[in-house]
Amino acid sequence: MVKTAFSIRHARPGDAEEIARVHDASWRDAYRGVIPGVELERMIARRGPAWWHSAIVRGTGLLVLDFDKQIAGYSTYGRNRVPSMPYSGEIFELYLAPQHQGLGLGRRLFNAARRELAEHGYLSTIVWALADNEKALSFYRGLGGQTVRRAEERFGSDMLTRVAFGFVSAPVR
Repeated sequence: MVKTAFSIRHARPGDAEEIARVHDASWRDAYRGVIPGVELERMIARRGPAWWHSAIVRGTGLLVLDFDKQIAGYSTYGRNRVPSMPYSGEIFELYLAPQHQGLGLGRRLFNAARRELAEHGYLSTIVWALADNEKALSFYRGLGGQTVRRAEERFGSDMLTRVAFGFVSAPVR
């Protein structure tokens, strides 16, 4: 029997390159064919190691999932950016490298981000996903998220629909 250890922890400045690698792979996997190609490439290019390093040293809420001694996923979180919605916290991003999806690691990373938010007094959480990203919609529904809003967002010349999922129960321990 082979055992592989994983842990979830706060990102450190030395993680920037690996986070950028996961960001690149996971975004290509999630959004190829959804976000127009040129716009997707532009969005990925903006989030290189220097961007992630800056986010970490600025104190951005950023957790990483270490799996078998490498970063396999990350989540960013903080105060809800849409104050008119009755949710105090928001998970801005939650991504796993494609080869680590479907193993239950995303659920653990999601719950860890919710606990981090709760420790800062944000007991309810909202998370947005593109309506054409069926994998994400299924993931957040499976976690108990309720669809609470739809909105349009421009990506290049295309308008895409985003779906907001609300979570009001206490985060899982």
